[in-house]
Amino acid sequence: MTKAIQDLYPDDLSFCYGCGRNNPDGFHLKTYLKNDETITRFTPDPKYVAIPGAVFGGLIASLFDCHGTGSAAAFICQAENISMDSPINIRCVTGSLKVNFIIFTPVNTELEVKGKLRKIEGRKVWVDMTLTAKGELRATAEILAIRLKD
Repeated sequence: MTKAIQDLYPDDLSFCYGCGRNNPDGFHLKTYLKNDETITRFTPDPKYVAIPGAVFGGLIASLFDCHGTGSAAAFICQAENISMDSPINIRCVTGSLKVNFIIFTPVNTELEVKGKLRKIEGRKVWVDMTLTAKGELRATAEILAIRLKD
């Protein structure tokens, strides 16, 4: 996948703070599908600090939230053989999100979030995710994403 799934969303559904390309103040996360997993990267600057040197948990949860819904859309495309080379009309929202914090996550360090499809059942998509920094697992999450109706 050469384009991020978020770059394929229609303009009117691209304002999300975490991943919307049309939100000038957002994170602009980009989720890429590579074989059977998704990946995004983000480097938090010091404004996202909780205690000196560590990212606050809300940022981590928001990275999982946006990467998870983007991953769900990508996995739907993969399952339904929908081309990801041009705009798509698939968008997912969060039904539930569970985050497990393992050790602190450093600021000013590239974070890598990966997602693996657990299952798709109708409009429901479950994705398991990991967040690493400096090669160490920092947090895990699971999301139940709901596919929006056309």
